[in-house]
Amino acid sequence: TNPHAGTVELRYLKRRARGAEHKSMRVRDGGSGTPGGLMRRLIDVTAVAREHLTDDCLWLYHNVGGLRAGIVDPKFQLAAWARRHGIAGDDGKPLHLLLSRLRKTHKALWYTKTEGHMARFAVGHTREVAARHYADLPSLRPLHEAAVADAFRAAVAAAMPTVLPPTAEQALREAPEQVASLMSADTVGPVLDGEQDVWLAACAGFHSSPFAEPGSPCAQPFWGCLDCPNAVITARKLPAILAFLAFVEEQRCSLPASDWAAKFGRVHTRITVQVLPVFSDAVIAEARRQMGSERLYLPPEARA
Repeated sequence: TNPHAGTVELRYLKRRARGAEHKSMRVRDGGSGTPGGLMRRLIDVTAVAREHLTDDCLWLYHNVGGLRAGIVDPKFQLAAWARRHGIAGDDGKPLHLLLSRLRKTHKALWYTKTEGHMARFAVGHTREVAARHYADLPSLRPLHEAAVADAFRAAVAAAMPTVLPPTAEQALREAPEQVASLMSADTVGPVLDGEQDVWLAACAGFHSSPFAEPGSPCAQPFWGCLDCPNAVITARKLPAILAFLAFVEEQRCSLPASDWAAKFGRVHTRITVQVLPVFSDAVIAEARRQMGSERLYLPPEARA
């Protein structure tokens, strides 16, 4: 049947699908290079045989002195077809075709094309069967691992402050619309100029904190900025960050290792692994010089 122009709905019997043997599938219909066109071609070439053999099998043909329905000895037929067309494997010998593996190769390509959307991928199968037998293939493992890695990176990025080295800060001043997802363009100037500074960062949304009700002021401890997507860290905040880092490292001497890790381990890693490496050695050296020449305020809750 043709429910829509350019497609054809195929209805077929799948005997091994117990309880759901009757299936339907919508495929492209057109020339002989489309699934629908190929089916029409098969029906045309078997029309004469159908006049003499009552059978609803798609394959009807004359062979070994009589009419046949269905493919007899498919392994022999496949081997003969491969030899006839000169299809060879990597070793140069005639290729031993296994339709079950060829099906999985096709399914893997279709899975990649549909980007893993099960509603589109699970054609002719339940989603559970498609996921278990055709999506969980060794050839698709790198794709799945990359998707998981991308998801982790996106989750980390969403929870991270925005860290801007001087070059990125200058680019943002020149094109503030780049951070439309973080703040409005007219907020960029005040944030970068220090008008919305808190102790370790500038805050792009003090009253839209992910840790408080919308409209309420942020109630996080000051180092919570290092875990907040509203925070914007520029070179101007490095002296305060380095002063806090020095304080954190001093606490190793007075706290048991487990207590230090529970209180400061996360923020120490955030600073040393994810914030400082963004800045050049020269920028960090200048921040250390400022830290040494200026008396920086350390909030009392740091010592609590």
